[in-house]
Order: sequence, then C-alpha cells, then structure tokens
Amino acid sequence: MVERIAWWLIFIGALNWLLVGLFQWDVVAMVFGGSGALWSRVVYVLIGLAGVYLLPQAFGVKMLRKKGE
Repeated sequence: MVERIAWWLIFIGALNWLLVGLFQWDVVAMVFGGSGALWSRVVYVLIGLAGVYLLPQAFGVKMLRKKGE
C-alpha cells in the first residue's frame, strides 16, 4: 500500500514538473496557495520522500517484504 501511494506521488510530481517545464505552470503551488505555502511544501516533501523511498528500485535493489505481501 505504501509503495502504491509512493508511485502516485511520484507520478504527480513528474506531471507537475512537466507542466512547469513546458508552460511554467506549477499546479501544486496553484492548488495549495503558492510555492512557499505550508501545504505546498508538505506536498513537495511527500513527493520527495516518495522518490527517496522508491530510489532503490531504480537500481534494482529488492526491499525485504513481510510474508503475505
């Protein structure tokens, strides 16, 4: 479940950066009241943490999983 949420956050972050690069339109900042607003910063931090969490997968490192997952 955590991995699925992390992937969705990475997708949102990638889409946001695509829009920033193409159109200079930061959707996260627009939705949450500016890039310096508390909620925007929370979303940016969650996206960053999701990226760090999924980083080992980018290098083919398998994480230990509990039985039944």
